[in-house]
Amino acid sequence: MKKKLSAGAAVASPHIVWTVLFIVAPLLFVIYYAFTSPEGGFTLDNILGLTEYADIFRTSIEMSVIATFVCFLVGYPLAYFMARSTERQKKIYMILLMLPMWTNLLIRTYSMMAILDDGGFLNSILLAMDMAPVHIVGTKGAVIFGIVYDFFPYMVLPIYTTISKIDRRLIEAANDLGCNNAQVMLRVILPLSKAGIVSGITMVFVPSISTFYISQKLGGGTFELIGDTIERQFQSYSTYNIGAAISLVMMLLILLSLAVMNRFSDGEETRPIKR
Repeated sequence: MKKKLSAGAAVASPHIVWTVLFIVAPLLFVIYYAFTSPEGGFTLDNILGLTEYADIFRTSIEMSVIATFVCFLVGYPLAYFMARSTERQKKIYMILLMLPMWTNLLIRTYSMMAILDDGGFLNSILLAMDMAPVHIVGTKGAVIFGIVYDFFPYMVLPIYTTISKIDRRLIEAANDLGCNNAQVMLRVILPLSKAGIVSGITMVFVPSISTFYISQKLGGGTFELIGDTIERQFQSYSTYNIGAAISLVMMLLILLSLAVMNRFSDGEETRPIKR
């Protein structure tokens, strides 16, 4: 028994060291800087002073919620369509969905700038068609579009996985009991895919609320999100403490949102079809 425990500890030790060095230690540093002054003394001024950034917090949450909703609104029908396709079609759709993810986030964002910029590909087409150009880069709509474009697969994949595991006999039973397609969707498929929906919302909302590069490039510097504020604070040594305080509040908000969303999921997974 002792040999098994020692062997298990040896196998787990690299993971434990990694967790301590790159998860626990950074969190402790963030907490330390959040409650200390630049001179090293304990203070609550960093936390109490965050009221100055209330508008930035509000804008970041608002845009993240909108982007997450758009991802769900477009992603759920796509995930359902993929789950009901043939095996060959599923592979093709999966490749098309994941293909942009093989490219670095920075390159994808720059490509969006090349398409949406005032002198970009989209406006070139509009001018060629004798239509007025549109100003997109530098607006909140451009940032939301960039967030949706970059994090869209994170919404589709968990929903697709959950719908794929729904027992088709449940759908057949609903049809036999007189349910039409809309009732089957609302009363059977949607409730059974709730775990995938919660997972998709979490995987999109969490990174989008803290993003900074997308807002910098597609926002054109016309407004600032919370991720931009944190980056700016950490670029100056004298404001490390404020940046740490904002990061700590962000972590608490994310944990709170995760707790709220988990309440809407019973944690049960649907069983695959038995053949």
